[in-house]
Amino acid sequence: MKVELTEDGAIVAAEDLAPYLDLAPAAVPELLRQGSLTALYERGEGADAGRFRLTFRYQGASVRFTCAADGTVLGQFRSPAMS
Repeated sequence: MKVELTEDGAIVAAEDLAPYLDLAPAAVPELLRQGSLTALYERGEGADAGRFRLTFRYQGASVRFTCAADGTVLGQFRSPAMS
């Protein structure tokens, strides 16, 4: 998986993101528009300069991708929804 970088932030393909949140890829754009699925883009500072982190949250579950400057995913963390 690779993240596409733009001037406004980063883009993850719905097909790549959906499985991490137990969603159908087709549902991702609408959930983002509704605000049910949220995204946070953070740029690294200091020792993490040149990296960035994306965090997506949906119904108590979250997935975080740590990426290199070119968009290569270096690590990921998934937290399931709390019941």
